[in-house]
Amino acid sequence: MARFPKNDIISLIGRMPRYDLGESVGPDLRLSDVLDPSAQPSFGEMALGYGTAQGDPRLRTLIADAHGVTTDDVVVTMGGMHALFLIAFVLCDRGDEAVTVSPMFPLARNALAAVGAKIRTASLPFDRGYQLDVADIGRHLSERTKLVSLASPQNPSGVISPLKIVRDVVALMEQRCPEAYLLLDETYREATYGDDAVAPSAVGLSQRVISCASLSKCHGAPGLRLGWAITRDAALKEQLVEGKFNTVISCSPLDEALARHVLERRDHIIGERRQRLAEGLVLTAAWVRENDCFVEWVRPDAGALCCVRLKPSVFDNGAVARFYEGLAREGVRVARGIWFGDEARVFRLGFGLLSKADLEAALTRLSAAARQISHEAV
Repeated sequence: MARFPKNDIISLIGRMPRYDLGESVGPDLRLSDVLDPSAQPSFGEMALGYGTAQGDPRLRTLIADAHGVTTDDVVVTMGGMHALFLIAFVLCDRGDEAVTVSPMFPLARNALAAVGAKIRTASLPFDRGYQLDVADIGRHLSERTKLVSLASPQNPSGVISPLKIVRDVVALMEQRCPEAYLLLDETYREATYGDDAVAPSAVGLSQRVISCASLSKCHGAPGLRLGWAITRDAALKEQLVEGKFNTVISCSPLDEALARHVLERRDHIIGERRQRLAEGLVLTAAWVRENDCFVEWVRPDAGALCCVRLKPSVFDNGAVARFYEGLAREGVRVARGIWFGDEARVFRLGFGLLSKADLEAALTRLSAAARQISHEAV
């Protein structure tokens, strides 16, 4: 009966601790941040009927413009996770092979497992800076491969796979498994730091490349449950639309209307968040430097997240377990690396959600917990 594997990451949508460093988002938008008073009458007259299966064309146009594709290439979904599931369901029959990496967002892997795909996994080690190795991906490709599922920036590390690397993966797939598709989750693509440039979407590299994302991370609107899949393959697009119709029929017209308002103000909304992310990154980098006798990290390229590792020379396995127990007593939560398929001593640290004062307080508690456990280990 258990079609969906249990994963402790579900705790992130449960009871919130005093200091939540486990989340990979910024503060939630409020309706007042999106709507001006003049918009309220139009919402009052909105009919709460069905939307369309592919999604509101005005919303799809806004998404398409940000990715350099046409309106018809976009399918609106109920969050990014719905897009990940539909793509897995449409492309992978039971026993087909899917290639992915570890660590990765566990629900993306679970979608492949739920449809019965045989998952082949390439490793992205901390010691290699979570850099994607094209040759390693290639070793897992075969004529049975139907889907390669990656993310850039990655979750949990925030590391970007440059377009050249993605292009090389596509070229290798054309040789080894020409009928397969490359899915690139670009959820954090626009969550850069300050004035850093935004990497272009990879969806234009080939008709076999699919991009998906949502409003949950960069835009601060996870409550709208609004995401999308983008493909320039007309046959696949039709199957995704049919899959959506057969699972949820349509998205909420109210969510789609609010999503339009968010994307119409995207420059302002994301611009403010990029400054906050830049400040959080500076604080986190300073904390790592101050505690470099206990921890090391891989500096992220984008996103409100990074991976930190308790140094093996200081923390044995027992000390790692006591560290997490100590954090819980202090009211601090981090996202444990094992949730993503990483080492137990690695954790994802989110620096975009908390205020500056709370982030500083949480990091101070992290330092205290690491110091206490390291002294016990001596």
